[in-house]
Amino acid sequence: MHIVRYAERDTGAVHVGALQDQQVAPLENVHSFAELLGLSLEQARKLTEGAANANGRPVDEVLLLPPVDGLTEVWASGVTYGRSMDARVEESASQDIYTRVYGADRPELFFKCPSWRVVTEGEPVAVRPDSEITVPEPELALIVNSVGEVLGYTVCNDMSSRDIEGENPLYIPQAKTYAGSCAIAVGVRPVWEVVNATVLSIRLSVCRDGVVVFAGETSTARLHRSLRDLVDHLFRAIDFPAGVVLSTGTGIVPEIDFTLRLGDRVNIDIDEVGSLSNPVRSIKEAVRWAATAIDNPLTRLEIR
Repeated sequence: MHIVRYAERDTGAVHVGALQDQQVAPLENVHSFAELLGLSLEQARKLTEGAANANGRPVDEVLLLPPVDGLTEVWASGVTYGRSMDARVEESASQDIYTRVYGADRPELFFKCPSWRVVTEGEPVAVRPDSEITVPEPELALIVNSVGEVLGYTVCNDMSSRDIEGENPLYIPQAKTYAGSCAIAVGVRPVWEVVNATVLSIRLSVCRDGVVVFAGETSTARLHRSLRDLVDHLFRAIDFPAGVVLSTGTGIVPEIDFTLRLGDRVNIDIDEVGSLSNPVRSIKEAVRWAATAIDNPLTRLEIR
């Protein structure tokens, strides 16, 4: 089962629901994902399981949307895998800061994206026009409610401009946060359905002209930090009344001579959680519709 946000194709009305066996049914009295994340885990589970047992409609009759809306934010973690530390050291002129943060008590956490800029399955991610090395970063993302409880897991592509970050760590906001830099899968796998989130396989492939030009695999077992530790640090000095999505860092980084090109397709799979596939476009192509889709989600049909 997955918790999803979706729009009716005939009316455009948006709901939060439970998706199971290709049938989707709305959660009772929940009008947005942000509202769901304002509830306790116990309340959310009761509503979700109730919807999963209700009569639904075929999923192909609705448009699945990113599972984030309203005031919910997307944050991300950095240098949480050994491979990520090695890659940052390789690309950076300030190498010691990455080895220091990898071993420090305090993790690297940064704001990634507001809800309305998030793209999802089949929608384009982008490369910055001023970046020469852009890579996808496949990550397990935590869907966290307003009191810091993990509701579930999803797939995130935390796009990154390696050369911009490598030039100067103060450029991280530009390397990490730009139009078309954040993709999240449509479904959230509830935490109570995942036996052990610390041993999930993560796979990435990049296809170019029908040929796989890069592939990699890792596991959340290689995370240097616990998921609970990342959430606790994020909630130390900031509140999230509409919950938050926290991406947990990547353990798959291509060699320094690899970069995404326009027309590539990025495919990510995480065992027990879900999958995500996005074409790579220019920034103009990737996000010119995003603001319009806030009030008219069916706009997304035109770009998938």
